[in-house]
Amino acid sequence: MSVQISESIKYVGADDTELDLFEGQYIVPNGISYNSYVILDEKSAIMDTVDSRKTEEWLANLSEIFTNRVPDYLIISHMEPDHAANIQRAAQTYPSMQLVGNAKTFQMMKQFFDFDFSGRCVEVKEGDTLSLGEHELTFLMAPMVHWPEVMVTYEAKEKVLFSADGFGKFGALSANEDWACEARRYYFNIVGKYGAPVQALLKKASALDIQTICPLHGPVLKENLGYYIDKYNTWSSYQPEDKGILVASASAHGNTKAAALKLVEKLESTGVKVAFTDLTRDDMAEAIEDAFRYDRMVLCACTYDGGLFPAAEAFLAHLKSKGFQNRRVGLVENGTWAPMAAKCMRTALEGMKNITILDSVVTIKSKLNAESEQQMDALAAELTK
Repeated sequence: MSVQISESIKYVGADDTELDLFEGQYIVPNGISYNSYVILDEKSAIMDTVDSRKTEEWLANLSEIFTNRVPDYLIISHMEPDHAANIQRAAQTYPSMQLVGNAKTFQMMKQFFDFDFSGRCVEVKEGDTLSLGEHELTFLMAPMVHWPEVMVTYEAKEKVLFSADGFGKFGALSANEDWACEARRYYFNIVGKYGAPVQALLKKASALDIQTICPLHGPVLKENLGYYIDKYNTWSSYQPEDKGILVASASAHGNTKAAALKLVEKLESTGVKVAFTDLTRDDMAEAIEDAFRYDRMVLCACTYDGGLFPAAEAFLAHLKSKGFQNRRVGLVENGTWAPMAAKCMRTALEGMKNITILDSVVTIKSKLNAESEQQMDALAAELTK
């Protein structure tokens, strides 16, 4: 994979197009990239390693660059294994190379690796700098974006921010796809819980003259950086990105889904933007993405075992864990006897921040009829007013 950054900054990462689940849970139909970089100057620095799945390719990339010299530093911005798996291998390959990280980095290294790295550590803290010659690195701590040891690095000469997992996306670099869709899904599912730390990092970044962003996943960003930063500001402040309604359905036998699709039809007839997801079949990460993207949502679920259908229950648990807030939500429940879904959904939503539950609740008994369709019309009116 040929990625052009500059004469002095080289890409040495790798695409992984065979991975099916990222972090063991997120579907990645177009794979993922594990990004690593090298800065060449009087001294040289490797910026992070890659996942163990791509060890040999990464080492081969390094060997092409370090033919007549060895790297002086390995900068470790994040200890998650998809970026840090090869620290020990790199340290053994280049025994004179020093390891640069913060106090929490080296605590975690003891947990992941069993080699002796004493005497090779350069411990940095907020605002510390490291000169490579003409290139000077400044380290900014970014705790809980999205692990506690995370730091980002700013290179002043070429005005490059090495942003760790920030501004990353799903999808290999070879994939021809829109940045925002897979970056949004990546953000809300990987980083979404940590909006306040992301806001703190954006504040630090606003004081820097940044011309290039080099993330640990996804493409190097060089143009229209305001667009990407604005997206991150919106996402991390939990504000809706678009006006629209997500209709999410969790149906056992199809009657609840039929009602949900009827609601979609009614809403679309008003001209509002509507997204639909079947929580029993569609990618949960996509559903989470859309829930955060739009300013309104309708949950349509059936009663199950005296409680809530499991797919809806799982969706609400995911929303809570990712910090879902600042939205208007409508409820559609179904139950042949003793409907309980709306009560269960309401209880779950009331545990989230600044969620407005609409007054017009739809109660279906087995399948949609004239009475429950009138309730649906009232809900549609409330959603679109």
